Amino acid sequence: MDSVRGHPLLVVIDPVARSTDGESVRIAKDVLCAGAGAKICLPEGPEEFARVLARRGHRRPVVIGDDRTLLRVVGLLHKERELAAVPLSMVPVGAPAAVALSGALGVPTDTVAAARAVLDGGERPMDLLTDDSDGIVLGGLRIPCGSEATRLGHGAYVPGTAPRPAPVDPAEALGGRSGTADGLDGPRPWWKPAARTARTALALLAAPAAGLGARRARVPGQRLRIEADGVLLADLDRPVRGVSVVPGARTGADGPRPGPGDGRALAEVVVHWPGGGRPVRTRARAVTVSGADFHYRADALVGGPVRTRTWTVQPAAWRLQLPRG
Repeated sequence: MDSVRGHPLLVVIDPVARSTDGESVRIAKDVLCAGAGAKICLPEGPEEFARVLARRGHRRPVVIGDDRTLLRVVGLLHKERELAAVPLSMVPVGAPAAVALSGALGVPTDTVAAARAVLDGGERPMDLLTDDSDGIVLGGLRIPCGSEATRLGHGAYVPGTAPRPAPVDPAEALGGRSGTADGLDGPRPWWKPAARTARTALALLAAPAAGLGARRARVPGQRLRIEADGVLLADLDRPVRGVSVVPGARTGADGPRPGPGDGRALAEVVVHWPGGGRPVRTRARAVTVSGADFHYRADALVGGPVRTRTWTVQPAAWRLQLPRG
């Protein structure tokens, strides 16, 4: 659908957004109601939120709230196996740290711009990660190392700037062990504007948790076995500082490229070593991590402890209304 102007909308407003920034919520409602027939819903809790969404009928859902609101809607539709059939629209309302994921996905964080994108933008198919417990990851996941990193992981992402580390081949990092992976040979011109999602998500994953400012804790290495499409990236005999996985990279006839389109959907996988060693960087469709009980941070949430988990890229699994161009 090129535009939703004139089409019926179901506008679901998160109660946290109403209590924290009622003025932005009012502005978003005014813009949406001026451009389309909108039914406004004000659920007071998760159960009512789920009922409202289930009774949407032919109306297109629009959520007003923070990243957790978006994750709740995507999670509900995923459980009902209706995610691919229902395009979503989002108007972020909340503190910068609470809407960082939405911004990384390409949604304007300005209220008026986001509401106009709902009305006049276009649908974009988006990849996501699913795990073997039916969990989902939209922007990226990070596995911290040690109990301190787990504690720091609670909370939403905040924007940050992380230098792009020099790539290293996985086989070289493992001391010449057998197996190959699609490592980068050097800087490639595939970080274009369309790649904003993956690049920003990597920066968010490298940032400290909300409320910690620039303070960075020193955390010990963690012994994990990490495999990407069956290729061993790290084993239990060498501790790792952390691993991040971000969906969105693709490969086709002209080589690796980001974003939706023809080609095979991949995730950007980066393994970091203690002491500042060069990280392993590759692309894969499935990533398996095993080891002693570990936690992981998926988007704005922390999961675990688990001893093994596999994440798999699901190409074009959902659609998000974004500004054109």
